[in-house]
Amino acid sequence: MNFNAFHLVGLLAPRPLLMVAGDEAATAWMSEEAVTTANEPKSLHWIQGAGHIDLYDRHVPQVAHELTSFFTEHLAAREAGATV
Repeated sequence: MNFNAFHLVGLLAPRPLLMVAGDEAATAWMSEEAVTTANEPKSLHWIQGAGHIDLYDRHVPQVAHELTSFFTEHLAAREAGATV
């Protein structure tokens, strides 16, 4: 039996979703489908010429930059307006 969680991705919102994928990764379609299914805020950033494992060793600075930029924008804005 296969488990498919894509139908649940819409439940993430309003939490920010960032997918960083190598355009040569065999799993790239999963990132595309997750972002297509998700609600805002969401973003898909492609790393050209990278496979899945490349993101962990060859492209760490690029991935870290995307993570920092995206989450600084979306989480800082959320925290500033949050009431507890």
